[in-house]
Amino acid sequence: MFQDKRGKKIVLVAHCFFNQNSKIDECAHYPGAILEAAKALINTEVGIIQMPCPEMFYLGLDRQADPKVNRAVASEDTRVAKRMQEEQSKILCKSMADSIVYQVEEYTKHGFHIVGLIGMNGSPTCGVNTNWQDGQELEGKGIFIEILEKALKDKEIFINMVGITARNPKYAVSAVENLCCDQPSL
Repeated sequence: MFQDKRGKKIVLVAHCFFNQNSKIDECAHYPGAILEAAKALINTEVGIIQMPCPEMFYLGLDRQADPKVNRAVASEDTRVAKRMQEEQSKILCKSMADSIVYQVEEYTKHGFHIVGLIGMNGSPTCGVNTNWQDGQELEGKGIFIEILEKALKDKEIFINMVGITARNPKYAVSAVENLCCDQPSL
């Protein structure tokens, strides 16, 4: 089965990798995708699963910001980070994680290789190496990545994870290429 031209390699990416429009106000660094990294990823010919944005699903595109209050980006990031720690947010993240785990299991069952996950460092939800809390970027995973990693681990699925930022496209390209090109073929 599946003996056509498909490469049988899949990567999971944070939603804002391909859609900077989903970022909180004043945090988008590109009009659409993180261009250099997106081009590098497409050139690897790896299949792409764009994960949903938990912040947008839970708080909406505007993250429920008060339009009458002019807050600094750091304080908005902190407000969103606190909201994403709410129990309802965690329930939503778990549901999204379960959906992704199902997809990973389906691909794996049919002989596909999940080369890894590309998250967004500094994100309170999708950070891999760093997240945002208490007014600063700190070491550790964002809440969604943490929940997803646990859901995968519970199924004895372990995948490589890298975190990038839109502010450092050179590193993002390198991370994409290292993750997707240094993998064994099936």
